[in-house]
Amino acid sequence: MTGERLLLSGDDAVALGALHAGVRLGTGYPGTPSTEILETFDRIGGRAQWSPNEKVALEVACGSAFAGARTIVTMKHVGLNVAADALFTATHTDVDGGLVIVSADDPGMASSQNEQDNRHYGRAAAAPVLEPIDSQQAYDFTWLGLELSERWKIPVILRLTTRVCHAKTVVRPRAPHQDDSALRFRRDVPARVMIPAFAKPAHRRLRQKLAEITAWNEAEGPIEEHRGNRELGIVATGVAAVHAREAAPDACQLTIGLTYPLPLERIRAFAASVDRLVVIEEGDPVLVDSLRAAGIDAEGKAEQYRFGELNVARVRRILARDTSPESEPPAGKPPELCPGCSHRAVFETLRDLDCIVSGDIGCYTLGVLPPFSAMDTCVCMGASVGVGLGLRHVLPEDEARRVVSVIGDSTFVHSGLTGIAEMVYNPPATGHVVLILDNATTAMTGQQEHPGTGRLLDHSPTKRISFESVCESMGVDNVHVLDLHRNADGLRPLLEELLARDETSVVITRQPCVLAAPKIRLYEKAAAEQAECAAATQD
Repeated sequence: MTGERLLLSGDDAVALGALHAGVRLGTGYPGTPSTEILETFDRIGGRAQWSPNEKVALEVACGSAFAGARTIVTMKHVGLNVAADALFTATHTDVDGGLVIVSADDPGMASSQNEQDNRHYGRAAAAPVLEPIDSQQAYDFTWLGLELSERWKIPVILRLTTRVCHAKTVVRPRAPHQDDSALRFRRDVPARVMIPAFAKPAHRRLRQKLAEITAWNEAEGPIEEHRGNRELGIVATGVAAVHAREAAPDACQLTIGLTYPLPLERIRAFAASVDRLVVIEEGDPVLVDSLRAAGIDAEGKAEQYRFGELNVARVRRILARDTSPESEPPAGKPPELCPGCSHRAVFETLRDLDCIVSGDIGCYTLGVLPPFSAMDTCVCMGASVGVGLGLRHVLPEDEARRVVSVIGDSTFVHSGLTGIAEMVYNPPATGHVVLILDNATTAMTGQQEHPGTGRLLDHSPTKRISFESVCESMGVDNVHVLDLHRNADGLRPLLEELLARDETSVVITRQPCVLAAPKIRLYEKAAAEQAECAAATQD
């Protein structure tokens, strides 16, 4: 593909860059807008796998990188919160193979519960941060991130945003990296075992690495400078740089690719060459605050532009210091549960029973909307169980008995298991009821597999976690499995019975996602044919 012009989304460009750069393993958890990276990586020949959650994905990736393999791990911005425990220590260790952590932020919350800015993680965890402006840079920075990671033995964050992930621009690939060497484990206890005796010098080494990376960024980092009219100078990052170039084509422009650690002296020199310096960045004022802290007189955006995505029109308003109210975007069609969705019967029942519903992250979160209006809380992945228990512990008995936790199958594996452990260990006086809505897929992000489906990322068969067996073995008093396709009417009397008990209960409702069901039948048919062929071969 060398020299060929390809039209790729940012996600696809990262996947192709990973393949061409010699990545031997890609791990992650599906989450919009990052999901397509591993799916594409698998489709074009890379080795990719879904992990139960982002923390496990990063831990697997660390092990792969410790063995000297180039590795990527992908997640959306809130996923990095889950992986943060591993991240903050991983930066102190020495990775032999390049390790790139893809964090796909979602300004404007197109499909997220918050719009956090994960550039903060770079400074907090001391991880270098690369921010591409388009698909070409997404491809190039995947290579660069792996190279920087190998050179300084440190994980590197590749921060994408929704617009870069899903917009398509031209990519010119380079010749693939050739490395067929066998991998071997190199024992290095002081650099890999972070007990205090080893972690203290590791922290000093980490700060030295950042100092060296800063010097590299000053001298040869991925910085683009365009000279124009000195009356206006713009420092920008990510897709905001593209908007700025269109909004003010005659201005001096400085686009920073490695945004942590910053090339402050390069920026200081640029600032001295212009009359007015404006920072254009999407999300929090991370860059402008850093420049001001370094004594560089920089102008940021007004607070109203901190929210949502930027575009060319909004950048023009920022440059004009226009803080008048912005026009409201046209109202779109509100999301809703699909016709025929098995979750509908669940939320109709919860509504009719006037339950207090502790909800979770997934397409079933749409149960909060009319005509169901049957969800009262939603915080983060797996929080439904813990939040529901907290409500049960403190509410008056009549209200406590109305509390039900609702969680999906993928989310249960992701972070619901520890909630069950909490329920068994600290049961409320009134007991508790947890509903696991098992639709046999990770529906919200595009029908991906998880450990409860019995299929791998490429839909080939593997072992399946039995939710009922897990809950029983953990000590839940009552575990019930209900096939909604055959017995949807059985849910209400079962819930009424369990809500009246002073015991812990889990009800697993089963019915495949109406959109995924035809595909699931094909996967199961293929698995059965493979098993028959394998048996015939053995005979």
